[in-house]
Amino acid sequence: MLSDYEKDFLSKLISIKSTGGDPQPGAPYGKNPKQALDYFLMEAEANGFSTGVINDKAGWLETGSGKLLGIVCHLDVVPEGSGWNTDPFTLTEDNGVLRGRGIVDDKGPAAASFFAMKRLKEQGLLPPCRIRLILGTDEERTCGCIEEYSENCEIPEFAITPDAEFPVIFAEKGILQIKIEGFDCDRALYAKAGSAPNMVPAHAVISNDKGLNIEAEGIPGHASRPELGKNAIFEAVRKMPQSDIERSLLLKYISDHLPEFDAKVFTGCHEEDLSGGVTCNPAILDIENGYESLIVDIRYPATYPADKILEHIRSKASKYGLKLSVINHMMPLIKDKNDERVSLLTEVWKENMDLYDGFKEEYREEYSEPIAIGGGTYARHIPNTIAFGLQAPWAKDQCHQANESRSINDLETDIKVLSEAIKKLGQSI
Repeated sequence: MLSDYEKDFLSKLISIKSTGGDPQPGAPYGKNPKQALDYFLMEAEANGFSTGVINDKAGWLETGSGKLLGIVCHLDVVPEGSGWNTDPFTLTEDNGVLRGRGIVDDKGPAAASFFAMKRLKEQGLLPPCRIRLILGTDEERTCGCIEEYSENCEIPEFAITPDAEFPVIFAEKGILQIKIEGFDCDRALYAKAGSAPNMVPAHAVISNDKGLNIEAEGIPGHASRPELGKNAIFEAVRKMPQSDIERSLLLKYISDHLPEFDAKVFTGCHEEDLSGGVTCNPAILDIENGYESLIVDIRYPATYPADKILEHIRSKASKYGLKLSVINHMMPLIKDKNDERVSLLTEVWKENMDLYDGFKEEYREEYSEPIAIGGGTYARHIPNTIAFGLQAPWAKDQCHQANESRSINDLETDIKVLSEAIKKLGQSI
């Protein structure tokens, strides 16, 4: 079971509200992500690990000698959103379940990686290599932190990033984040919704000087799985009278894609490949003083041209008098699913999958092959890296959700799986 030290470490880490903020001296992504990094590295040094910091954007802790094996995690988190039953930045335990923002994405996996390394070190079971835990602080927004590491630091012979799900992730969809803007909206109209491009917005407000006052509640979720949430922007626009919708080109554009918002229709991408089909999350709505904008997160099939999506949306938006710009684009990732280390990690998963909560014997066959996902991980931004766990594929997705939680049993299993992966990968590099 988790030691008192491990529980205390995790509790203090969760308590740091490491959502991204405005740049400050010594804290390019805001003071709180840097505080989380400083705390983590301070504890690592106290436990005999060597550490380093790269331009205050990323850091690392290391033990062992020889070739370099990497584990890549992040310490920033998305905003808490609404719908929590407990304080999101106080780690709580109830009936063997830990709850707090980041316990799954990605502070819990970062801590589990540290605990695995610490236990192996203390037990004299380290493999014949160096093991480096690399920690980013802006994964939820730009991934510039890990790109800074890639440009300036030693690249591992091989690395895993435990920021997804099992078994092993061999492909990731492309991620497009776009802004659709208008500059001639009714100045009396006001609308606000959403807090992050990669979150389904859980609250929306629309009002004007004619007595319109709409508040709508949704359900937060990860942008890669928008169907698991409920988009508050859609809920608010559905409540609007048509006469008020007509006061905004952007709201008319959104309304014309309802009552059911179809990602294929919106993007013009009707194809699917090994990574699946397109998804779309209108995430942040902002209308005020005659200006209107909508930030949309799009996850597109790994083999589909992003330019075709942009061309389709730009053409449609222009007919409403709206302009499109790209604010972030992460290219898709495809790895060789037959690579020997992919096979090694798959075996580690198969040997331990029955230890995770909710396992059923029929899952052995169903969840024993490498998979593709719509989420984006650090594997896109640092060479020789692949995503591995830590959510069981049959479990409810916890990323970016209210009441984000992980059982103590699953967290302890995470440490076991990571320990075995470290030992076996360490023998292979």
